[in-house]
Amino acid sequence: MPSMKREAIREFFRRLHEANPEPKTELEYASAYQLLVAVVLSAQATDRSVNLATRKLFAAAPTPEAMVSLGEDGVAEHIKTIGLFRNKAKNTVALSRLLLERHAGEVPADREALEALPGVGRKTANVVLNTVFRQPAMAVDTHIFRLANRTGLAPGKDVVEVEKALLRRVPKDFLLDTHHWLILHGRYVCTARKPRCGECCVRDLCLYRDKTA
Repeated sequence: MPSMKREAIREFFRRLHEANPEPKTELEYASAYQLLVAVVLSAQATDRSVNLATRKLFAAAPTPEAMVSLGEDGVAEHIKTIGLFRNKAKNTVALSRLLLERHAGEVPADREALEALPGVGRKTANVVLNTVFRQPAMAVDTHIFRLANRTGLAPGKDVVEVEKALLRRVPKDFLLDTHHWLILHGRYVCTARKPRCGECCVRDLCLYRDKTA
């Protein structure tokens, strides 16, 4: 797959910025802790389904202390509409307990500390570091992996390779919001089965050969 040229990449993000100057996650949260939990719950689930569950969950347990008190069964009851809910309930309570034990209930702004929490992998850590702490971390989900390869923006054979390519190729002045721009573009325009190329603001820059009308 050919790679998009540097000047095209800058124009690619200039247009995404123009269309959406302040992109935001679609997950609902009121604190760094709530975002962390929401991202853990979002694995193999849609943001919409997570939001429906967390509205009630966070009303009952908005803090790590409250989540530990609620317990696995209580958490599971609130999130049972989400896939893998029992394992996610276990991880949610366990990570809440570790936050209290190791970090005084605060979400750490450190990758190693985040990834040491139950249910928190590289992608989840990157989302939190970027969204809450505004670090230039790049969480590569299925949307971003597809889009980066399809467009030629940052081709790579796996998510880590794409992550590193994006960090290397995206202009620094666009880097902090790249994660959200690409997720939203992949979710609503550059979709998996039938990309909506006719509505795409970066169609002429994209190197995908099989563009739709």
